[in-house]
Amino acid sequence: MIPIFQFNKNRMDVLNKILLLEDDIELCQTIQEILQENGYKVDTAHNEESAIEKTFENSYDLYIFDINLPDGNGIELLKSLKEANDNTPTIFISALVDIESISKAFKVGGEDYIKKPFFPEELLVRIDAKLHKFQDELITYKHLKYNKTKKELYIDEKLFLLSELLKCIFEKLISNIGNVVENYELQECLKSPSSTALRVAINKLKQQLNIEIKNIRATGYMIEKI
Repeated sequence: MIPIFQFNKNRMDVLNKILLLEDDIELCQTIQEILQENGYKVDTAHNEESAIEKTFENSYDLYIFDINLPDGNGIELLKSLKEANDNTPTIFISALVDIESISKAFKVGGEDYIKKPFFPEELLVRIDAKLHKFQDELITYKHLKYNKTKKELYIDEKLFLLSELLKCIFEKLISNIGNVVENYELQECLKSPSSTALRVAINKLKQQLNIEIKNIRATGYMIEKI
């Protein structure tokens, strides 16, 4: 059991979403309460199967995984997620202190490793460090969230797949919200560049994402600031 003490409830004003995988139900609830008190949104899982289902159904900013699970292993779970191109930053929490386990955790892509028992403030500091590192990679616009590093688009927190053509155009537009992206730059995404082909692609993008993309006559297109 981690020690409980008074902590600062005002240390965060941004709601980041975390998946906490911990098979000790009491400990899991304690950690969840601490994180929620400090401004995080937290989903919990007590076994590998439940965690896998939640990663398929939701988008997370951070994973916190225990290693020894009743139906698997947190290290192997992260390895599988990485092989499926899920690059969500991950912190391992575990009572295991052997070098082999710690080494495996980092080799599969873990960002950090905390040994149990630990103080809540230590976990909070490490979470802050990981989320700040990845914060600038995320672009949020209305119901859309785009991770530039992973090149993943989420609509209402659900992963949405675009064709390579539309993804290319979308990334140029979403990376320049409030600014005009010129026609020639957008046409670089097309195999056979033309103003007609670009206009057709833009219309498809608008329909699929349900957003407005403004046509700046004879110049280019833009997504206007909210």
